[in-house]
This record gives sequence, C-alpha cells and structure tokens, in this order.
Amino acid sequence: MRASRVLAACAALLAHAGARADPIEDFYRGRQVKVIIGNQTGGDYDQWARLITRYMTKYQPGHPSFVPQNMPGAGQIIATNHLYNLADRDGSVIGMIGRNLPYLALTRDPNVRYDPRKFNYLGSPELTGRMCVAMRGANVRSGEDLFENELIVGGAGAGTAVTTTPNLLRKLLGMKFSVVEGYGSAGNVVLAMERGEVQGICQTIAALRVARPGWLESGRMKVLFNLEHEPAPGMKAPTIYAFARTEEQRRVLALYNSSVDLGRPMVAPPGVPEARVAALRKAFADAVNDPELRAEAVRTRYEITHVSGERVASLVDDLMSTAEEIVRKTEDLTK
Repeated sequence: MRASRVLAACAALLAHAGARADPIEDFYRGRQVKVIIGNQTGGDYDQWARLITRYMTKYQPGHPSFVPQNMPGAGQIIATNHLYNLADRDGSVIGMIGRNLPYLALTRDPNVRYDPRKFNYLGSPELTGRMCVAMRGANVRSGEDLFENELIVGGAGAGTAVTTTPNLLRKLLGMKFSVVEGYGSAGNVVLAMERGEVQGICQTIAALRVARPGWLESGRMKVLFNLEHEPAPGMKAPTIYAFARTEEQRRVLALYNSSVDLGRPMVAPPGVPEARVAALRKAFADAVNDPELRAEAVRTRYEITHVSGERVASLVDDLMSTAEEIVRKTEDLTK
C-alpha cells in the first residue's frame, strides 16, 4: 500500500511538472539570439536594434541573450537576403531591416532575393517623417530654389532612401539635386556636410535630430520640405506635394513614401514556428513599452511610436498590391 501511494505521488508530481513545462521558455533558455542589422555600427538602425533587443531579453521567455551582428552593404539588401535565405528558421535569428526594403522588392530591384510578405514582422518602434535639408550657406534655402540652383547631397548607397530620394525628385519633379555617392551611411554623409564636402541630405527628422542635436532648431540645417502629405509640425516648410503638378506625380510620391509608414521593421525569417513568433512579438511590444527603455529613448532624443507586427505585415501586403503602371513608373524613376 505504501509503495502504491509513493508511486501515485510521483506520478502526480511528474504530471504537474509536465503541465507547467513551457516549450518556448525551454527553447530560449541559455540561448543566444542573433540580431542581424543591415547597416554599420552607430547608425540609427543599429542604435534602435541594440536598444530594443537589450530590453527584449527581459521579456522573452527563457531570457536569452540577443547578440547584434552588423551586416552592412547594398543598402541593407545583403542583410535582408541573408535573413530570408540563409538564417535559421527556428526563432534563434531576428533582424531589423530598412523600411524601404519591401518597396525595392515591389519595384523588382535585381539584387532582391526575398518576398517581403513572407517575413514574420515583430513590430516597429518608430514612425518619423522624412525630409530634405540644406546646410546654412548653401545657395538653396527652399524647395523652390531647387528648380533654379543645384544642391549637392551625399548618398549612402543604392537602395537607401538617402540616395533614392534626391534621385527620384530630380527625375520626377525636375529638382536640381546632385548626388555624391560613396559615403556608405547617413552618418558619414552628415560628417561630410560638417566638413563642407556636400551641402545637404534627405533623411528622417528623428535621425537628423539624434545625429546633430540642435542643428535644425538653430538653423544650421534648413528644412526644404518633408515628404509626407502634411507639413511636418514645427518645421516651417512645405510638403513635397506642394511641388507636384500632375496626378501621376502625386501617385508616384505616395507609393515611394509609403515605406515611411513601416517605421523600422523588426523581423524573423519565414518559416519560424507561430508560437515562437508570437512570443517574440510580445517581447518586442513589452520592450518598446518598458518605462526604462522609454526614459532612455528620451535621453537619446528618440521618439517611440510602437507599431504592431500585425500592422506592419498588413501595410506590406497593401504596398505589394500597388497597381502595376504606378510601380513601373516609380521603378524607372528610382533606378
């Protein structure tokens, strides 16, 4: 009788332990999760990815460590191709990709080897407007001036918005941008502006404020226009749509700027088990909303706007369903 009771108690304990077992926690406990980052150390994507994943450790079941791995090149296409084709599909690899990478797939960039609809989107921590600026002393002080005077801006490589934006506006609207390539990153372009090598850049307002605090407010950098439909608050500059003369121009601008709505997408490769994707999404959301992370973001002049993984995925699906004739027109203008 005593042996039977002991066996029954052991069976109950085993059943209780089995009921409490968490396969997600078991998978991640003691594991290193690679974080693929498509640009150089110190860039805005790099800083965002490192900030968020540092806090994701706190919320991900099993508390794995997240290990950043920078993989710059080809406007983040190399890193995105790697995540799609080569990275492990078990939840042990995630990455932050450029907001314009889905757009490049839509316009059939020859270097693209991924389908953006098949990534597992974890979310985005930020939504920020994009603008073109000129340094104080340049002979361009407004958007109107660009139809008369040339502005020399820096480029960060094919596929980056830093390069694509001025080229598109030159071809679509006739603005006199001259792009100097070879800087590799937006941060290096800003350094070149400081040295007087180039006169301006097209980048997000958040990145510019972080890279050179106070430059916009002091007038050292002058905002020429922003690329969204409504003027950027407090910038005292028009939207680019003020310079569009035809409906086709407006539709091309709308397609090109749709990437801004994607923020800075954090993704897992295709094929990751749904339960692990759900856990990663929750950890991402909890990290972005962590009070300590938000306080740190304030100190570094980052503005948090959490966009869910489901919402980013929906936006990507909408983008990929754009009418063919507008896609082809935009593709021709951004080559």
